[in-house]
Amino acid sequence: MASAAENHRAGRLHGFLAGLKRDYSAGEERPLGGYTAAMAGFGVYTAAWATAVRLSGRPLPERPAPADVVLTSVAVFRLSRLLSKAAVTSPLRAPFTRYVGPQGPAELEEEAREGGGRDTVGELLTCPFCVSVWVASTLTAGQLLWPRATRTAMGALAALAGADALQLTYAALVDKATGSTED
Repeated sequence: MASAAENHRAGRLHGFLAGLKRDYSAGEERPLGGYTAAMAGFGVYTAAWATAVRLSGRPLPERPAPADVVLTSVAVFRLSRLLSKAAVTSPLRAPFTRYVGPQGPAELEEEAREGGGRDTVGELLTCPFCVSVWVASTLTAGQLLWPRATRTAMGALAALAGADALQLTYAALVDKATGSTED
């Protein structure tokens, strides 16, 4: 059973956190508790990967090769957009988001649902910048644990990003030449 002193400390902490949230939010609803949970989850996720890498006994490279940094960047970009914006992956985001409308070629604009932690997860899942942190960590760990398979997958993602750029360039050239847009 909690003592009176513990109840008093808990009440003061609750008051402090409520005041902090109110002062920070400036009248807008901001899910600071959810963000804290997401950061903690990312810390656990990263620690699990780090532990797996350490237990594998594979040595860490002194520094990443420049080509790996470029390949990882392009793969993270493409996979992050695929997970956070693509129409085809919307069923993964649907429990946490609400469809707003199309955003670009094969991409959607969605907004986070409110309540029960769905707002935080929805914000994370619809933000390619936010998702990219998780994707970069996963691909980096993959390069350390399964380098050949991970580089093969990253090569495919990089090729997809290149193909996307070519599709958009082609569509823009057709539009400029004909005055109409091709899908």
